[in-house]
Amino acid sequence: MARGDQVYAYREFFNLDGVYEHHGVDCGDGSVIHYRKPSEIVERTSMETFARGGKVYIRPYPVRYIPDTVIQRAESRLGECKYNLLFNNCEHFATWCVTGVNDSRQIRNFVPLLNQIDVDQLYRPIQEALTGIKKDNAPLLLDKALADIRTAWDDVHPQYKQALEDMNTWQNVAKEALKRNREDLARQALQRKIGYEKRAQELEENLENLAAMTQTLISNQKNLQIL
Repeated sequence: MARGDQVYAYREFFNLDGVYEHHGVDCGDGSVIHYRKPSEIVERTSMETFARGGKVYIRPYPVRYIPDTVIQRAESRLGECKYNLLFNNCEHFATWCVTGVNDSRQIRNFVPLLNQIDVDQLYRPIQEALTGIKKDNAPLLLDKALADIRTAWDDVHPQYKQALEDMNTWQNVAKEALKRNREDLARQALQRKIGYEKRAQELEENLENLAAMTQTLISNQKNLQIL
C-alpha cells in the first residue's frame, strides 16, 4: 500500500461475513480517509480503525490521479455527511478521489439484475422482511437503506416511464413521416427517438440496481439472526 491508494477491507453486513467491502483512501502516514461507520461522516482515522482487525487490500487502476491529487480530493470532503447506500457510499467516495468517477462496483454487481418490479411490490416485502430484527442499530440501518431505495425509486421510475413514452412517440412520428415521403423529417425524428432510448436505458439500469439491492435484503433476511 502507498499514499493515495484506494484501499478496502471486508466488513460484516448484519452478521454476514464478507458481504461488502469498506473503502477508503490511504494517506500514506498510517491514516485513512473514509466514510466512517456508523457515523456516516467522511473522517480521517488510523488504519487499524479502518481495518477493524481485517486484512486491507488495494483497488488497482490503470489510469488514476497522482497521490497528492487523491489526498487533496479526499481532504476536500472531510466532514461530509451525505452518505447514501446506493449513490454515495464509501466506495463511491474512494473511487471518486482516486479516479474522478463516482462509482461503486458493489452496487452494480451486487446480485443478478431484476426486471419489471413494481414500486409497491418493492416496498412492502422489505417491511415484512424487517419484522423481528432486534439488534439495536439494525432497524435503523435497514430503515435507512429502505428509505434510500424508496426515495431513489420514486424519483427515477417516473422519468423512466416518460422516456419510454417519448421514445415511442418519436418512433411513430418517424413512421408517419416516411408514409408522407419526408425522409428528412423521419431522420430527425429517429435521432430524437435514439436520444430518448439511451436515456431510458440509463434509467432502467438505475432501477435494476435499486431492485437488486432490495432483493438482496429480502433474500438474506432469513440469515439475519441478530442477537
